[in-house]
Amino acid sequence: MSEPGWLVETRAAYDTVAEDYARLLPDVVEPPLDRALLTAFAEMVGPGRPVLEVGCGTGRVTAHLHGLGLDISGVDLSPGMVAVARRTYPDLRFEVGSLTELTAPDGSLAGLVSWYSLIHLPPDLLPEVFAGFHRVLAPGGHLLLAVKAGDRLDRRQQAYGHPVGYDVYWLSPERLAAQLAAAGFAVTATTVRAPADGERQPQAFLLAHHD
Repeated sequence: MSEPGWLVETRAAYDTVAEDYARLLPDVVEPPLDRALLTAFAEMVGPGRPVLEVGCGTGRVTAHLHGLGLDISGVDLSPGMVAVARRTYPDLRFEVGSLTELTAPDGSLAGLVSWYSLIHLPPDLLPEVFAGFHRVLAPGGHLLLAVKAGDRLDRRQQAYGHPVGYDVYWLSPERLAAQLAAAGFAVTATTVRAPADGERQPQAFLLAHHD
């Protein structure tokens, strides 16, 4: 069966920009509020428990959470991004895969992170994706989402110095919270912050747990 167009475009775009993405984005997650939310998530999950970052890119958030004590691995749609992650963080585990088809066994994870990976999915796929997140998390397991807050579609034709073609969706935190609840999650916190340097819209973060 042929792959959907959004998936093919997103993979191709990130394969194209992988090296410059790694060069231009700092290893340290910024701004401070973002780091604080990652720290809170790590403390909720607890040290040494299995966690997966879906849409891990070049691995910088995966590595940050590993530094906070989590037994974390990453999966990303782009082989180019995964190659950079493996080279940069050789002691961590990274695999090629899609968050729409998670291969982790049912109930096998204590935590799951989606850090700006949902923004490339057509929004009508989100309920199915959240059901998949719920499936792989153990009861009581924790979920952290980061998205661009809003309700619109951007068509990107340029990224990190390269011509590309892919979609970026701004997502409503309220709608995401309702969809998470419908998938069996209890939303424990929703945080929206103002745009930081270089950002064009507010950013939203949702913490939830497997109910």
